[in-house]
Amino acid sequence: MNERAEIPTNEIENQKKVMQQILESSQARPVQPLAYVDTYGCQQNESDSEKLRGMLAEMGYGFTGDEFQADIVIINTCAIRENAENRVFGNVGALVHTKKAKPTQTIVFCGCMAAVPETVEKVRQSYKHVDLMFSPNVLWRFPELLHRTLTAKGRIFETDANEGAIAEGIPAHRDGTVKAWLPIMYGCDNHCSYCIVPYVRGQERSREPEAILKEAKQLVKDGFKDITLLGQNVNSYGMGLPCKTDFATLIRKINDIDGAFLIRFMTSHPKDASTELFKAMAESEKAARHIHLPFQAGGDRILSLMNRGYTHEEYMEKIAEARQQMPDITITSDVIVGFPGETESEFEDTLRLVEKAQFDAMFTFIYSKRPGTPAAELEDTTTREEKQIRFDRLLELQNAISEKKHTKYIGKSISVLVDGESHDERYPLKARTNGGRLVHLCGAGELVGHFVQAKITHCNSWSLFGECGGEHI
Repeated sequence: MNERAEIPTNEIENQKKVMQQILESSQARPVQPLAYVDTYGCQQNESDSEKLRGMLAEMGYGFTGDEFQADIVIINTCAIRENAENRVFGNVGALVHTKKAKPTQTIVFCGCMAAVPETVEKVRQSYKHVDLMFSPNVLWRFPELLHRTLTAKGRIFETDANEGAIAEGIPAHRDGTVKAWLPIMYGCDNHCSYCIVPYVRGQERSREPEAILKEAKQLVKDGFKDITLLGQNVNSYGMGLPCKTDFATLIRKINDIDGAFLIRFMTSHPKDASTELFKAMAESEKAARHIHLPFQAGGDRILSLMNRGYTHEEYMEKIAEARQQMPDITITSDVIVGFPGETESEFEDTLRLVEKAQFDAMFTFIYSKRPGTPAAELEDTTTREEKQIRFDRLLELQNAISEKKHTKYIGKSISVLVDGESHDERYPLKARTNGGRLVHLCGAGELVGHFVQAKITHCNSWSLFGECGGEHI
């Protein structure tokens, strides 16, 4: 890991001065300028978009959900899978029409795809209506880059995938009032052979615990009840910090903040999921009884090719330890089907792991080749049709397990956090259990943001259904 680096305060202040300049220009317009921010991918990207919206708000922009009305369109992209990239290119291509209708519109392409050299060249050559492109690690310079774009005649590309640094003091504009993302670290040192993230977001770097605690206290003060700590591998938080702090200690410190709220986190890497982490979760009453622990494959040879750092047996030992510390814990996971060279027997190992682990839910993906990663060089002899058959078998198994687990909730009254409204007249509220299970709920809109008792009436493989009852806080 690189030695921790932080953007100097004076550099952040310079960005704030630029924000003020753009604000003055915005206020001089007869009509407030509008921004449209379209986000793809993981929760870290969602958090990045909150910062982009925060800076835009400071610069005098309002927000719109209509790209044709927007003065600036920002596409915050994901490079994890090919399908996501194809969606991005399709939607960016369609912006030709919005720019034709509004020639002064500024189009921005950012996020992980903006740090992939092949993508940068493709945008440069084939998407000439894109005015500004920048990689994730220079997001803190967005005001400066936007100002240059608005005042210069040429297109601007700031796309080097540098190692990055911590930038504190960037404003965030959160859409909701119940759930909040709280980044605690950036980048990744694991270099799983299939993953592009270390190449586009740089090496791991952790925020100072004091900065995280200050932000967490403010979130609680502002009324947020569901706070998710973010990092590509939260379990390795603290490495490289001058002070002796680890992730388990951070959870305990956030747990000590006064108020009624839940602490969630993602994503955890199994090789770093420690006994101390499970103890901290078990002993912290505000820590949600849920861990998302991706296993990715059940065969040891494939796990080694993936550079995951654990075996089938070691992963199951982690699951057993988590459940020993917290018998009521909800465990979810990720798995990749059809990694290059995966045999039928090795896929059967994955099925056996799923059967043994009894996950509450699982997110399954067919392997997506990422140019520039070691796995992209491996020979792949499995056909797309064979991969789809395996994918369907895995999905069928997990759906049956999830539905069986959900059935056990029926008739029970449990505490849930109502975190939003839905468009379903029968179940107008959305809620989450402590363990993160989705609950479709009957009840009134004023319950949003409250913990309530919900009686579960029925379920399916992905969610629970219920009605409100009892007091709420």
